Amino acid sequence: MDRDNVSAVKISDPFLPDEKVRAVEWEIIPEWKDQITIRGLVVSGILGTLFCIISHKLNLTVGIIPSLNIAAGLLGFFFVRSWTAFMIKLGISVKPFTRQENTVIQTCVVACYGLAFSGGFGSYLLSMDDRTYKLIGVDYPGNRAEDVKDPGLLWMMIFISVVSFLGIFSLTPLRKVMVMDYKLTYPSGTATAMLINSFHTDSGAELAGKQVSCLGKYLSLSFCWSCYKWFFSGIGDACGFENFPSFGLTMFKNTFYFDFSPTYIGCGLICPHIVNCSLLLGAIISWGILWPFVSQRAGDWYPAGLKSHDFKGLYGYKVFIAISLILGDGLYNLVKIVAITIKELCKINMTQSHLPVVTEMLDEESYKLLLEQKQRDEVFLKDSIPNWFAASGYLGLAAISTAIMPLIFPPFKWYLVLCSYIISPALAFCNSYGSGLTDWSLASTYGKIGLFMVASMVGKDGGVLAGLAACGAMMAIVSTAADLMQDFKTGYLTLSSTKSMFVSQLVGTAMGCIIAPLTFWLYWTAFEIGSPDSPYKAPYAVILREMAILGVEGFSELPKHCLAICFGFFIGALVINLLRDIIPKKVSRYIPIPMAMAVPFYIGAYFTIDMFLGTVILFAWQQINKKGAEDYAGAVASGLICGDGIWSIPSAILSILRINPPICMSFGPSITG
Repeated sequence: MDRDNVSAVKISDPFLPDEKVRAVEWEIIPEWKDQITIRGLVVSGILGTLFCIISHKLNLTVGIIPSLNIAAGLLGFFFVRSWTAFMIKLGISVKPFTRQENTVIQTCVVACYGLAFSGGFGSYLLSMDDRTYKLIGVDYPGNRAEDVKDPGLLWMMIFISVVSFLGIFSLTPLRKVMVMDYKLTYPSGTATAMLINSFHTDSGAELAGKQVSCLGKYLSLSFCWSCYKWFFSGIGDACGFENFPSFGLTMFKNTFYFDFSPTYIGCGLICPHIVNCSLLLGAIISWGILWPFVSQRAGDWYPAGLKSHDFKGLYGYKVFIAISLILGDGLYNLVKIVAITIKELCKINMTQSHLPVVTEMLDEESYKLLLEQKQRDEVFLKDSIPNWFAASGYLGLAAISTAIMPLIFPPFKWYLVLCSYIISPALAFCNSYGSGLTDWSLASTYGKIGLFMVASMVGKDGGVLAGLAACGAMMAIVSTAADLMQDFKTGYLTLSSTKSMFVSQLVGTAMGCIIAPLTFWLYWTAFEIGSPDSPYKAPYAVILREMAILGVEGFSELPKHCLAICFGFFIGALVINLLRDIIPKKVSRYIPIPMAMAVPFYIGAYFTIDMFLGTVILFAWQQINKKGAEDYAGAVASGLICGDGIWSIPSAILSILRINPPICMSFGPSITG
């Protein structure tokens, strides 16, 4: 929490030096029903579909999804403004486009595409499928054929429906406490609100128009480039620009090459510099140093001649060391966020109980600011959701889910489901409070806690499937609750009704329960999802299934020295995070992030080259024209990501129709006479 938000005194009704200031009129706010429009819902559905496609692609390739909130707000503004301008030219009267409607659209879109992540389509749901089961090994201890459940449209829709809505109802009664009383900053929600507020000013609308034009230009370039690349990608996995040995064939074998991906370059423009540098450092440590070193120990540390994806060999080191880094980083940040939460709650309670009441003289400007805050408070409290309704909704949905979940996942017994839903509100509060302070959601960490607990409780007879299902339930609830609080903060700052925010979150989640599985099914049908040789490796599928097996079986099957190396990286993750917190900020900002370093350990180094190029471009742009970079970098990045994401649709259709690219561009060593 920003300590400046905690005032040193309680302010009673201030009196004014100039009575004329009292005549300041409040902004006229549309009724909550008028903030939700048909045109807004149509735009939300279109953008929700687009962003679900993009999220799936990122989830299934590298597992990193940057925030697309700015793109959602910007494109929502563009679509509705374009529609209203077109209708006015036709002489048809339309309602004015307000910032409240813009906020509702953004909320609806984020709720929709958020399920592409929290719904587990690139992680725990794929961990259950037959491909991941066979990849780990049919004879691998703890990896049972009974713990397999292949994706299916109907059961996936039912599953995410019964778990995702619970998160919306779990923390709704605490909205006033989190937003108004504790004054949590929610950096993403605040930034989105500032963006939307700026759109609806004359100068902001002009800049937004230029940003949309920039986004459209780079979207077109990205789409055309992705289409061009397709013609050279041939049949098989060794063709195309994605296999261009940029730094030579030796580096290419160790996955160091530039694969000409607009998506990853766009992600590099959006993600902070330290994240991109951490990814590259992780790639250098793993594929540049560690894996070549371990490979030379074949025949000593592990049997020589194993298949490339045998967990008893090098592949086992890749997966388990990545797991150790992820767990170390997650555990540290979990303890840190919980400690900060407890500390700040105690401080707020103590401060508020000892504040004197004084009367403060305010000047004209200060009074205007106070007036704006009072209006925000009044609007936020006006259309409140009754606590009995939220509590009844949570209890009713929990009862339905407790009955349905064991039918989908038989090892996940009803009493385990019920226990998950009893503790979920407390975890959702911790995650929402922590994200309000740090903008860091630890939903995946809470999901892993549920995974280990339930897997170990159920044991060998179904523990893997039950653990993965528990991970999904916990992750969906905690993630949705944090997203809702971010949206409440955005609504508070844009003078949007609480009820319109709540309803738009419900509508967006309902859209996501249908759109997210359907768009995933497009990938599942068209591409070989989960294969280590495919671009769509779904890295977290193998990692989470191995975590569930660890929860049941322990560490007995790890290759030689693997546990010691894993322990070293686990401790290293804790130490690095500790250094980031205790060293002065001017130095600690250069210390890498372990979670980011872990991603290339398993996937490869190629995408880190693309993302590092994005961060180099952004850095150079900031040095040459800082204002231009601030205004347009997000639009350029969104255009690159969206264009490549849109190409996924025709690419998938061509694959389904068995239409292959006409040319295979491949590379090999020169042949000498």
